[in-house]
Amino acid sequence: MSAANDVVITGVGIVTSLGVGAEAHAALLSAGTAPAVRIETEKFAPYPVHPLPEIDWSQQIPKKGDQRQMENWQRLGVFSAGLALQDAGLKEDLAACGSMDMIVAAGGGERDIAVDSLIVDEALKRNDREQLLNEKLTTELRPTLFLAQLSNLLAGNISIVHKVTGSSRTFMGEEAAGISAIETAFARIKAGQSTHTLVGGAFSAERLDMILLVEAIQGHALGNWAPIWSRSRDDNGGGMILGSVGAFLVLESRAHAQARGARIHATIDAVGGDRGSRDEGRFEARLACLTEPAGTLADEASIVFSGTSGFPELASREHDFLRTRFPGLPVRAYGGLVGHGLEAHFPLGLALAALCLSNGTPAPAFDPSEKAASGRLQTAVVTTVGHARGEGVAVLSAPQRG
Repeated sequence: MSAANDVVITGVGIVTSLGVGAEAHAALLSAGTAPAVRIETEKFAPYPVHPLPEIDWSQQIPKKGDQRQMENWQRLGVFSAGLALQDAGLKEDLAACGSMDMIVAAGGGERDIAVDSLIVDEALKRNDREQLLNEKLTTELRPTLFLAQLSNLLAGNISIVHKVTGSSRTFMGEEAAGISAIETAFARIKAGQSTHTLVGGAFSAERLDMILLVEAIQGHALGNWAPIWSRSRDDNGGGMILGSVGAFLVLESRAHAQARGARIHATIDAVGGDRGSRDEGRFEARLACLTEPAGTLADEASIVFSGTSGFPELASREHDFLRTRFPGLPVRAYGGLVGHGLEAHFPLGLALAALCLSNGTPAPAFDPSEKAASGRLQTAVVTTVGHARGEGVAVLSAPQRG
């Protein structure tokens, strides 16, 4: 039974290595066969990366000055936010954008690798390294880079470019930031505190500083791409392959969406997030609580989108849990297809699930070990397991059709 404050997805803005926009991704998801994985193995060797596709930034960021003052992760976020507004039919509605709330999941800004390298090289020749650091930061670093490090600059640029000027919140904290952003947007609309919200995140994987951070915990897969469920630490290194991703959603109350005659991609029935120790079965216990709203699902009408990072032990534990909790349901590890998007990973999973539910078509297997699916899709469960901490689950259902 529908209610006025049901939370529905009316706009999907998505950019991955496979392409740009909801239509392009919906076509790939309904093709019946798995899309070809696009991977870059030379530029950052031995670390493979799912790179950005060809993008004409001016389609969503028309002013060259705006483009120049942003880094790639900000461009990607602003671009995909514009796609979501366009898909929802709100891009040119200044009144709706002016009252629209915004919740963004963001990391820190990109670093100036040349300046970092210069400081390290000079530090090898001097002992007064504190003074050296101050000298180089004031003479070598461009002033705008200090501002670009602020995570809420992404929300600011979305406001400037797309005139989204309602309340604004930014979450930091890797995968958990994306989970909290969606969870907060859902809760506010459900409680009647918001009628329409732009929510999502972006992640630029083609950054040496991010690759270094993941290498520091020996988390990267090495060499060529391998299916995510079969990656092992012995054969593939750490197992995670980063992907450049932009994923934003327009969420509305059902009443607000119906009042303007909006197309509904999917309904979000429940969202939950948690974090804590993963020892001694605590990880599985949290997943059991988070998936409880899904109830018992019919095989032929349901699917699970897993946001596993690819870390071998974690992936194996999540896979075992999902097979026990949802026996017979097909599972799709979307990170194996387009890479792991950290802050944007949970919004990405919801975007892919919403497109499948909108078309009623289950996604093809992304991995040879995944079970084939058929029948008209009615329910999707989306998980994201943070590579270090944090878990999130959303339950989505197909739009009501007359």
